[in-house]
This record gives sequence, structure tokens and C-alpha cells, in this order.
Amino acid sequence: MTDKVRLVPVPSKSMIPERDADKKPVLEVYNLGIEFGGLHAVEDFSIALGKTEISGLIGPNGAGKTTVFNLLTNVYTPTNGAIILDGKNTAGKSTHDVNKMGLARTFQNICLFSDMSVLDNVKVGLHNSIKYSSFEAVFRMPRYFKAEKEANEKAMELLSLFGLQDTAKVKAGNLPYGAQRKLEIARALATDPKVLLLDEPAAGLDPRGRDEILSRICEYRSKYGASVVMISHSMEDMARYCDRILVMNGGKVFMCGTCEEIFSEAERLESVGLAVPQITKLMLELKRRGFDVNTAVYTVDSAEAEVRRLLTG
Repeated sequence: MTDKVRLVPVPSKSMIPERDADKKPVLEVYNLGIEFGGLHAVEDFSIALGKTEISGLIGPNGAGKTTVFNLLTNVYTPTNGAIILDGKNTAGKSTHDVNKMGLARTFQNICLFSDMSVLDNVKVGLHNSIKYSSFEAVFRMPRYFKAEKEANEKAMELLSLFGLQDTAKVKAGNLPYGAQRKLEIARALATDPKVLLLDEPAAGLDPRGRDEILSRICEYRSKYGASVVMISHSMEDMARYCDRILVMNGGKVFMCGTCEEIFSEAERLESVGLAVPQITKLMLELKRRGFDVNTAVYTVDSAEAEVRRLLTG
């Protein structure tokens, strides 16, 4: 679960977590937008990401969330706006080049090499760091064996993070659904990203499965310092793991702030059809009935603090 976060301004007039204030934002996006046949699919999307930040992107279906990911990875060419990744403009770069610059993603629909082993799927993600030539590979030169040994060790380290080390030789297509989700994230992390984009990383899993995956992502972030942007339809997941939440509606950012700031206006979330945690619904109902309660309640801890305030107030 994320600690309480305070957002502070940076020179680009955006906000990042206070703990990252001494470092330049790893990703800065200015007025990003794209049109399809005159329709604004995304309009004026701007954000700066701190180097260790986890941000959540949420909104109703068709809000433009996945389109934002496609723009950030240059799958789509923006109609307007700029994307600065670790101080470098990504304009004109291929998707492969953007990945080498330090931006990786997963997809809502799992995309694995089903007939390859679990280990080899992760090693595919290590292609940016493997340092040997085709000649050295064909003739099995010493540098080839050294690089392969390092790749195997790194891949096994990532598999261990998600508890998949015992499935290394299993075909990826034979893994259960939850394990395939973990494998796709491990492969994305193998590219050693500065920014990781996760599109519904825990979709279709029960609460325990979601917590297992998302806690491992937080563990990786804490150890290696990557920034994460996560699309999810679960407000509970956003509340537990994100430093900041961006709410999209109709291709635009509808709300943006810390979890506490967002949930303090829970009525606005409901107005665009988003489901809020049950504990927040309870506080909203109490407020509607005239009780002086804080609706920025979204975890057991925040509910306990609010109840204590009411009892002593």
C-alpha cells in the first residue's frame, strides 16, 4: 500500500511526488492529443512523472486511456503535443526506439510467445542489453557464453520476483492465466525501463491475485526506481498502490491529484460512472444524510481515522 503522498510543483508547472523533487521528472508530456477523422480521441493530456512514482489512469470505457499509452509509445503519432522521456524528445522515433530509450508497456490482452519457454519469453525482453554479434553467436565465441549466462541470471531474477522461477522451462502458453499476467510484466521489466506502462495488469484476477501482482510491481519500483503508470478499472487498486490518480473522460483529464484529493470529490467520480470503494460509498451516504464526514476515505486505515475523529469531535 502506498504511503500518503504530497505532490510538489516542478519547473514545467506540473506536479510530482515530494520524494522525487530533487530529481528531474523522468517523463514530461505537454498538451498531447490526437484526432481520428476530426474526432478528438485524446486532447490536452499533460503530466510529469517523478522517477519513483506510481500513477493511476482510470476512466469509463472509451475515455482514451489506452490511446494515451499508444501515443506515449509512438504506436500512434500525436496530432499535437510533446513527449520528453528522460530529457529527450521522442518525436519521430519508432516504437522500438522509444523502448530502447526506456519506456516499456504491457497490454490489456496478454501478448506472449506461447510456444517459447517462460525463460525465453523474459530473455526476449533483454535484447537491449545483450552484447554479442551474430558472428559470435554462430561460432559460440566466449562473449556469447558470457552474455547468455548473464541473461539467464537476470531472467531468473525477474521470474523469482513473481514466483515463476520453477516454471522457467514450461511453455508460456501452458501457464495459468494469472501466471501469464505475471510473465508479461516480467518480460517488460527485462528491458530495464525508466517508465513502465501497465494496461490492466491485474484484469480478471481476484483481489488476492491483484494484490500479489501489484505488490511485486511496487517491490521492483522500490528496488530499481522505475516510474509506473497503470490503467485499471479498480478504484481499490488505485487507492492502495498509486501516488497520484488521473481520471479521464471524453479524451480529457477530468480530475488529477493524490488519492486523498480524488476521493474527497467522490461524487464527481460517480458522475462519470466510476465505482468507488464500498467504504467511500458509505461515507458518501452518511454525508448525504447530513453527517459531517470526510469522503476522502478509501482504505481501512483512513476509515478508522475518520471514525476516531467523529467519536472525539
